[in-house]
Amino acid sequence: MKKITIIILSICFCFTLKAQNEKEIYEQAFQKINYMLNEVCTLNFKEAVFIVENAYYSNQLSKPNFDKKIKFQTNLVNSFIASRELLYDYPDKEEVKKCAAIFSVMTDTIPILLENDEIGNHIPFFYDFNDIWGHQDWTNMFVTKLLDTKKGNCHSLPFLYKIIADEIGVKAHISVAPNHFYIKHQNKANGWYNTELTSGMFPIDGWLMASGYIHLDAIVSKLYMDALTEKQMITLCLIDLAKGYERKLLAEADPEFILRCCDTTLKYYPHYINALILKAETKKKMFEELMKKLNAMYPNQTFYVPETEKLFNEMTELYSKIHELGFRKMPEEMYLNWLISLKEERNKYENKNITNFYPKSE
Repeated sequence: MKKITIIILSICFCFTLKAQNEKEIYEQAFQKINYMLNEVCTLNFKEAVFIVENAYYSNQLSKPNFDKKIKFQTNLVNSFIASRELLYDYPDKEEVKKCAAIFSVMTDTIPILLENDEIGNHIPFFYDFNDIWGHQDWTNMFVTKLLDTKKGNCHSLPFLYKIIADEIGVKAHISVAPNHFYIKHQNKANGWYNTELTSGMFPIDGWLMASGYIHLDAIVSKLYMDALTEKQMITLCLIDLAKGYERKLLAEADPEFILRCCDTTLKYYPHYINALILKAETKKKMFEELMKKLNAMYPNQTFYVPETEKLFNEMTELYSKIHELGFRKMPEEMYLNWLISLKEERNKYENKNITNFYPKSE
């Protein structure tokens, strides 16, 4: 019996030690991203994405390997720019060419010269309809997974696009829709326009509105469809960090760390819906734990403890704010139908003013 007790205690100690190590990794990751936001070091979206994904993998990802794969995509885009001409005659042509090239490389099959001087094909990235929100496997949201498998989703595809855009020196803004990210660009010919990587086209705003889940209040409050600033795009990574932390540590997760990620994000991006929801849900879990400790069946049975009533009020205020901003929860099935509608009704939703490349004449 004594031997069994020692074994159990040893196992518990190992789990505790492992959880502590993971927490230290996540704390370091938070500090690195926070330094960017505080301008202690340069804002770097690629670096922030790697920091987040590496933390989930317990610092076991290879940075040189990640950089090498990004470099390959960047070189391919630059080669594409050099070998194509663009049907566009405005002063910002060089910038627009870069954007068009990234889009082409990510969504089209591109012929490439292989080491043996034969011509091969670089296949495009595809939308992965399996586990689209990472419920079964959180790494399905990762750029590293996208680079390894060529399959991604509305999280990893626009994130990779943004990384490549930064690498070749062209502006790209991530924008938020219900359960969705996409890219916004601005040029002199068309003004602001949308780039959708999940379907490989340029949809008009009408497609986003057609989801039925973008309330007018959500547009006015800049909850959705706003072109994010560089710092706001970095904060997207902080919420990814918090979600990965929660998924990795489970019962060992410290809610205060998650709240710190949320509060830091909301400092720079006050209406980021994913941060607001995560903060509200975290406070809800904390309140439910307190109810359990106090053997309470109803919330008001806990209010004799001041901190509990304060937590309950903060939680309800957050949920009220989320609703007032125009958030409406979109079910997964509805989301998939909405994505599919873009392909099925392409003529209805496609922005036909966006120009394409053609090969340069010899």
